Amino acid sequence: MCTGRWARCTGDLLFPFALLSIVANILLFFPNGEVWGTEQITECVWLFPGVIGGGALVLLPASVIRAAGMEGSCLANRCGMLISMVMAVVGVAGALYCLIITVVGLKEGPLCDTGDGLFIYPFSNKTLNESYLFNQEVWEQCERPRIVVLWNIVLFSILLGLSTLEAILLLSQVANGLLGCLCGTCINKRQGNLA
Repeated sequence: MCTGRWARCTGDLLFPFALLSIVANILLFFPNGEVWGTEQITECVWLFPGVIGGGALVLLPASVIRAAGMEGSCLANRCGMLISMVMAVVGVAGALYCLIITVVGLKEGPLCDTGDGLFIYPFSNKTLNESYLFNQEVWEQCERPRIVVLWNIVLFSILLGLSTLEAILLLSQVANGLLGCLCGTCINKRQGNLA
């Protein structure tokens, strides 16, 4: 398979994943679709896992990776594949950052008011057997925002899935970039056949 074509496909797939990560992270700032104070938003959301990790640190490598696979691009050569490989490593770091913060966010659970007017983490420090993720009956502990538990689980799960897919694609591009460095991108071979 042509390493240039693989790079272009990988870059094309990473763009929507990164944009969806940014949107999911932004939605986490509005539990239940409402505006809340900064001290009423789950702490992991403020680490911007989807905006920085799954978003910006993936968008930049995605554009370089895509350019490395484009015919006529100045990056469509062995040096460009080396650059795409290095940028893919940066993207992997971003995707792993998003993945780790998301797992912590899912483990701790949302920040919510349990009825006394104070916003706390009612589900943190629970064992796996006691986890709120597997027991929907305890979700009612959070009175405000009303559906914050479901809101956090869905959006953090989306971020978890997207960051996992991004990491897999970017790791495949590291291998593809190494192969492209050693063997070329196939683009020059096609252009030579046309001449």
